[in-house]
Amino acid sequence: MRPVWSGSLTFGLVNIPVKLHSAVQGKERVSFRLLHKKDLSPIKYERVCQKEGEAVDWKDIVKGYEYTKGKFVVLTDEDFKAAAIESSKTIEIIDFVKSEEVDPRYFETPYYVVPAKGGEKAYALLREAIKNTGMVGIGKITMRSNSLHLAGVKAVEDALVLEIMRFGDELVEVGDFSFPTDAGVRPQELKMAEQLVENLYQTFDPSKYADDYHDNLMKIIKAKMKGKKIDVAEPEERESTQVVDLMARLQESLAMGKRRGSGAAAKKSTRTTAKRASRRKSA
Repeated sequence: MRPVWSGSLTFGLVNIPVKLHSAVQGKERVSFRLLHKKDLSPIKYERVCQKEGEAVDWKDIVKGYEYTKGKFVVLTDEDFKAAAIESSKTIEIIDFVKSEEVDPRYFETPYYVVPAKGGEKAYALLREAIKNTGMVGIGKITMRSNSLHLAGVKAVEDALVLEIMRFGDELVEVGDFSFPTDAGVRPQELKMAEQLVENLYQTFDPSKYADDYHDNLMKIIKAKMKGKKIDVAEPEERESTQVVDLMARLQESLAMGKRRGSGAAAKKSTRTTAKRASRRKSA
């Protein structure tokens, strides 16, 4: 895999040559073209002037900032150059903060930080220091087109992971919305809800969770390519808990959770018995 960025990571006077690699895989996206229903010909888009109603050539188009409704200030290439920050090939860790102090909403896109030749020891030193102290390194990085990003550096197993972060003014404050407090929740209801949560506990396994919409869409596309007819099932609507007794719903949920748990235990027991029998047979 080719790195998306190469440079150095610094903390204090320590300089580590590194490369950044994407920590997520590009997913196959289902893309569509808009077609003319009559002959399935692709639709062409044109840049049309709202005032004149005619197409405009690219050479006659400028960028404008709408500072009030219908009022614009035009920015030229020179203006964008003047605003550009100096490109840097260094990620300087400005501060170290405790991991639990950083709201998860700040983190956006992860990259693996891979040491370049000669940087292995300093890399391992920083990784272990971050891991042992439970810290996150906060710095800034310039990437494509001189765009400046806030970045956090974490330790994940044997790797350092840099995550592009949102700036403080990008988050919507919790206080902008109205959320219920206890809303009259009774102790016995809370106790049953906690029991339900515990009954549904599983070790996190990301392979269990699939993009059902994407899978269903691809099945439909492949079927239609073969000329097959698709039967579409009506989505099931669940009754709101506002119109039923909450305690009854919790009791039903607990019963379902117990049945699911006993079923999972039985499957596990069957697998374990089969493995033991296989080992005895091979012996």
